[in-house]
Amino acid sequence: MTTPFAIAAIIFYLFSAFLFMRRFVQHQPANENAIPLIAAAVAALAHIAFLTQAIIIAPGQNMSITNVMSLVSWLITAAMLGSSKILPNQILLPVVFCFSALTVAASLLIPVEHIMHIQLQPGLLIHITLSLFAYGTLVIAFLYALQMSYITYRLKQKGSSLLHSSLPPLMMVEGMMFKLVQIGTVLLVISLVSGFVFLEDMFSRLYAHKTVLSMFALILYVIVLAGQKLRGWRARQVILLNVIGVLLLTVAYFGSRFVREILL
Repeated sequence: MTTPFAIAAIIFYLFSAFLFMRRFVQHQPANENAIPLIAAAVAALAHIAFLTQAIIIAPGQNMSITNVMSLVSWLITAAMLGSSKILPNQILLPVVFCFSALTVAASLLIPVEHIMHIQLQPGLLIHITLSLFAYGTLVIAFLYALQMSYITYRLKQKGSSLLHSSLPPLMMVEGMMFKLVQIGTVLLVISLVSGFVFLEDMFSRLYAHKTVLSMFALILYVIVLAGQKLRGWRARQVILLNVIGVLLLTVAYFGSRFVREILL
């Protein structure tokens, strides 16, 4: 039953992304969002149904890199969908949906396994959950930083009109981005602390690179928040540090596993 759920998720994600993109290009009003949002909700339901069957297998859980990436994309999708009525994120939804469709396809088509027994290690479950939520939150903050960069660019192109009517206010996007960085930074701190508490050695050969890169990313996010608070940092510095921070966390969480599970 995993394949039908995966195919349905991919189709509905791409369909919803197409509808949103068409609405932006054609400057359709926001009340035209019902059908693409329903399609995205159906895709998200099919996505989690697929992941449930793909991850929970006997005698443990298949936490392969593709399954974990797909789970992260589902968390981001669910958060973006749940907040789409109150937050300025609809211009980001096509990107999120396409990425989710890609991760579902990768999880379906790339046959890799990483069997774990999380039920035997509740502390590890707490650490993994916190890490995924921290990463997902900071990826969303990164998307808002890109949106902030795009709005800033469009505001400088005074005669330009592409997507202009669909753009939210710059200050609103900026405020949301900083709030997400704050939340993600707190979650990242807690996830690192949980790792030191529940794992045997965070600087062992297996975890050292993850720990060091995550700590470097944490330092960058603290610098972002301090720079904004003390020096009033805005677009350029914030966007650059967000990009570097997400890249560091991506390499930390998935770099070595990509080499082991995909390349080797």
